[in-house]
Amino acid sequence: MLSYESLPYRACAGMMVLNREGLVFVGRRAGGPEHTDATHVWQMPQGGIDDDEDPYRAALRELYEETNIRSVEKLGEMTEWLAYDIPRELIGQAWNGKYRGQKQKWYALRFAGDESEIDVSNPAGTHEPEFVAWRWVAMSELPALVVPFKQETYARVVKEFARFAR
Repeated sequence: MLSYESLPYRACAGMMVLNREGLVFVGRRAGGPEHTDATHVWQMPQGGIDDDEDPYRAALRELYEETNIRSVEKLGEMTEWLAYDIPRELIGQAWNGKYRGQKQKWYALRFAGDESEIDVSNPAGTHEPEFVAWRWVAMSELPALVVPFKQETYARVVKEFARFAR
C-alpha cells in the first residue's frame, strides 16, 4: 500500500451555484466517509472528472447528476486548482483508498431556472442521491457549513467568487 504522502489527488470539479439574489446552493450530504459529524453536513455540488473529460463539462454533468440543475450561466472559474487532504483515518474509506484528497477546479454559475428544476431526491441518471435536502445560503456562511478539512478550500472559493454575490 502506498504511503499517505505518495497517494495522488482525485481530479474533481466544484460548482458554486448562485441564485439571482446572490445566495449559494448547498446540499445536505446523505452520508459517506466525508460525513464526519452532525454539524458540518452541507456542501456545494462537486464531483469527479473522468479521464480525458473537460473540467467544465464535468462540472455541468456532476451538477445535473446531483441536483437536476441544467439552467445555469457561467460567471467565472478559478484559474488555479485547489487541493485538500482528507484526514488520514478516512484513507481506505473514501475512493477505495486510491487518493489522499481532491484537487478541484471551481466554477461560479448563476442559476437561471425555476426552483422546481432542483430535485436532489431523484437525481439524473442512475446515481443514488448524494443530498437529502438543499437550501440557499449567504456566501459568507459556506466555510462553517462544510467539514473542517474543506474549510480552507471553501474560504478561498468564497474570496474568489465574492464579486458574483453582489
